Amino acid sequence: MHPLLALPFRPLTLRLPLQLSAALVRATALDAALLAGHLLLYPAGIYPAGTVGGRRRAPARTAGAEPPAVLLHGLVDNRSVFVMLRRTLSRRGRRLECLNYSLLTCDIRTAAELLGRHVEEVCARSGHARIDLVGHSLGGLIARYYVQRLGGDRRVRTLVTLGTPHSGTAAVPPAGLHPLVRQLRPGSSVLRELAGPAPGCRTRFVGFWSDLDALMSPVETARIDHPDLRAENVRVTGIGHLALLFHPAVAAAVHEALSATPDGHSGGTSDSAAVA
Repeated sequence: MHPLLALPFRPLTLRLPLQLSAALVRATALDAALLAGHLLLYPAGIYPAGTVGGRRRAPARTAGAEPPAVLLHGLVDNRSVFVMLRRTLSRRGRRLECLNYSLLTCDIRTAAELLGRHVEEVCARSGHARIDLVGHSLGGLIARYYVQRLGGDRRVRTLVTLGTPHSGTAAVPPAGLHPLVRQLRPGSSVLRELAGPAPGCRTRFVGFWSDLDALMSPVETARIDHPDLRAENVRVTGIGHLALLFHPAVAAAVHEALSATPDGHSGGTSDSAAVA
């Protein structure tokens, strides 16, 4: 018998899947608990932040300081999902805005156009020519489409995505009732557009992906891999899809990503160590 098939080694081949399964169960349970808490906050996020009497309050101009960041939520969600991330980034001096896109939105391209108009408003009100974007899940794809396909790289300095299916996810049904769900499937027309050439894109990309994200199938789909984009991928360990927005180590890493000075304009992908 070959020594690699000897009995003492067999328990090790069984133990690793069991360990992974237990970690996935814990991550899924944590996501479920966070979802339950989030549902209580959901009504508070229906209306945009910074409004008075239905009209938006004009913030003070902040030219010379760090540029503001716009946060963009995922499918069937709103700005309330950023309650913890927003608190962490605000305490570190980052000025933030959230954009709610309508639940009736049926196309990533349409949502990206709305984002583009909002970014122009933020730039005008803040006095900054370029800002940052942070997108969770579908929000990351909307932001990327705006940057990569609608000329948003002129306005966006850094785009951070968290749990975004950049290559599509098989975890969503192929015949989803909502058109946006179908656009999240591998090979959708939107994803084919994003896989196309993007020469000279000026935005820096940072993609956070979790090894236990049950909504990303495979989990590596949340990585940004494109030869024309300046992309760094950050692996997060031990937590699931929703927990990416609530983990303090991830929030600290997002702050660092937004505070980093973009270097050069050449494309390519790099990877960094786990943060959780």
